[in-house]
Amino acid sequence: MQSRTPAPRATGRPRSAAADAAILGATREALVELGWSRLTLADVAVRAGVAKTTIYRRWAGKNELVVDAVAELFDELELPDCGTLAADIEGVVLQYAAILARPEAKSGLMSVVAESIHDDALRERIRSSIVERQKRLVLEGRARAEARGELPPESDPGEAARTVDLIFDMVAGTVVHRTLVSAQPADEEWVRGFARVLLLGLSGGQNPAGSV
Repeated sequence: MQSRTPAPRATGRPRSAAADAAILGATREALVELGWSRLTLADVAVRAGVAKTTIYRRWAGKNELVVDAVAELFDELELPDCGTLAADIEGVVLQYAAILARPEAKSGLMSVVAESIHDDALRERIRSSIVERQKRLVLEGRARAEARGELPPESDPGEAARTVDLIFDMVAGTVVHRTLVSAQPADEEWVRGFARVLLLGLSGGQNPAGSV
């Protein structure tokens, strides 16, 4: 779920991690300076100090490259172990908001989402490379809360999967709307209130352990 899917390539010299990092970093830099419409693979190649063919050996085109460049930012997210589910949620949401505040994340995410309205393949790339990869945080948090006795285990796999989807959509959608659409700060006070509301939903309206 967490692996990237660049364009297929012939066997030969192993890929250079340094070249990959340079290309993805150059893509984010170009997005900030040029925006989606003016970004070209030729410009990215110059910024990264590689040949354009090097990019095409790794990614099929601009869409795939930009999504992977944005996805790499969200791979920095980690679920902290703060002792309670409420504190864990607050910690990861603050990280998420901090990443969205970065110009390369803001311009990159808004660009690919806007472009995907008219591109089903790009929308699927976003889903698999960003959304599905980051659901690991919900799975990890849920398992940890169950082990602490903060949440009851879900015996039905189908229902458990739907719950994961719902939690992810609530967290990701709310924070993106708050920071990128409403342009309001997701500060500690706001995050604490959001975590409290989310936890009330997870606990069926009863105060879960560790919440305020």
